[in-house]
Amino acid sequence: MEKLTHQEEEAMRCIWKLGPCFVKDVLALYPEPKPPYTTLASIIKNLERKKYVKKKQYGNTYEYTPKIEQSEYKRVFMSGVVGNYFKNSYKEMVSFFAKEQKISRDDLKDIIDMIENEKE
Repeated sequence: MEKLTHQEEEAMRCIWKLGPCFVKDVLALYPEPKPPYTTLASIIKNLERKKYVKKKQYGNTYEYTPKIEQSEYKRVFMSGVVGNYFKNSYKEMVSFFAKEQKISRDDLKDIIDMIENEKE
């Protein structure tokens, strides 16, 4: 799976939210200042080239549909982050966030409860 740029990720989040959509639909979800239509169309064309979306032609316009589920992208992306920055250790990643005070004791307890409930 080819890595996405920040702009491509932003467009993909809109497409995942919308499902089948047109460039104008994606543009409507963007906050002000919105990018130019042609810029967004180019970004979505790159998403098609990278095989994140597929298109269906209707006259002179295209409808885009996600080819990859958001959960799959998250899984691959997070695996890359853990591999590249935390030596493939999720324990190191959680420890990092705990040390940086980005995760609370209560959050950690909730995570432990989730893990223990999954085992049952």
